[in-house]
Amino acid sequence: MARIGIVVFPGSNCDRDVHHILNNVLHIPSQYVWHTASNLSEFDSLIIPGGFAYGDRLRAGAIAAHSPAAKGLKEVAKDGGNILGICNGFQILVECGLLPGALIKNNSLLFVCRETTIKVENNNTVFTSSFKRNQTMKIAIAHGEGRFIANNRLLKTILRKRQVVFRYFNDNPNGSADHIAAVCNEEGNVMGMMPHPERALARGSSDASLIFKSLCTHLGE
Repeated sequence: MARIGIVVFPGSNCDRDVHHILNNVLHIPSQYVWHTASNLSEFDSLIIPGGFAYGDRLRAGAIAAHSPAAKGLKEVAKDGGNILGICNGFQILVECGLLPGALIKNNSLLFVCRETTIKVENNNTVFTSSFKRNQTMKIAIAHGEGRFIANNRLLKTILRKRQVVFRYFNDNPNGSADHIAAVCNEEGNVMGMMPHPERALARGSSDASLIFKSLCTHLGE
């Protein structure tokens, strides 16, 4: 049976949400992994939940990216393992260098917490294969540093290589470049997304479950 680990950092506050949704709602076995664990090879997939990681006052994800778990995440990604970063987890993956671009303060300089709509741009990743291209879904956001940016050259590369996975559909709640809400690496096994699928599921969204069901399909569960 595939093993899914939920990486927990000091200050994380969405790890229990993800654990509950996976184990009790979707019945996908998963377990917590403390950030001091550097060897993560026993897991088929890893999820870095949203919330806050220690040192975020300096820059979101900057300190967490130097933790022992970050070393393990890099090894897992290199070996073709699957990694999903949600909100703060997205920030950590960017700071680790596993995903392109950067995430900075929302253009409003305010914390945004509400529902929005996103559209599927790439359904050829580990986490989106169960979606239809251009499918839309309502989903929750809750972040203060969710604005995705990239210089023109990098943005063109990201677009050309189809690394944009989700885009904000009706609005752009944080001012992200090209309305980007989620990106993946070139191989499609590492994805970071600013919206919270676990919160959408808690609010009754069936579409958000397709992110985790896509992963299970990939793992042959």
